[in-house]
Amino acid sequence: MTESTLILLVRHGETPTTGTVLPGRAPGLHLSGRGRAQAEDVAERLTGLALDAVYSSPLERARETAEPTALRSGQEVREEAGLLECDFGDWTGSALTALAGRPEWQTVQHHPSAFRFPNGEGFAGMQARMVGTLEALRAAHPGRVVVCFSHADPIKAAVAHALGTHLDLFQRLVISPASVSAISYADGMAPAVLTVNSTSEPLSGLRAQ
Repeated sequence: MTESTLILLVRHGETPTTGTVLPGRAPGLHLSGRGRAQAEDVAERLTGLALDAVYSSPLERARETAEPTALRSGQEVREEAGLLECDFGDWTGSALTALAGRPEWQTVQHHPSAFRFPNGEGFAGMQARMVGTLEALRAAHPGRVVVCFSHADPIKAAVAHALGTHLDLFQRLVISPASVSAISYADGMAPAVLTVNSTSEPLSGLRAQ
């Protein structure tokens, strides 16, 4: 019988710049007070799931969101570079209001598969990186439950791929701070998306399909 691996994708909690700035991979951005409360809430919602591993993007805001879950599950936080935020290159640290006025912003929103951030990463490359990372984690934890703390765009790209949705439509997905999305992977089968952007209900009933 084919073993299914359940991978939970958690966006980090809120930071002082959430929704206003494109922070990218710049170091030194930590969770806000609300973000820390969200991290504790995620850990509570995941209680009851037998987590085999807790992985996190190396960025502080992701690690800080992962720590309460790791503590409750008796796991350590394992850094995984494949879960990193998209590299926004020269746009890193820019205000979203300023970026929205640039002509390239329409490409970001409506044709992201063709866009590469100046001196940074392209959306297609980001998606390939994220999908490859999840495939490696699935292979490393067959039949188990793994939680990965990451960022909005990489999670949206992974969910779009699992749904069979073209990358140009991935901006239609909403991945809120501290939300959980769940994908079940099995050899020889298409991924099964079990939930997307879950922000409130307990998740102990999730099972690989």
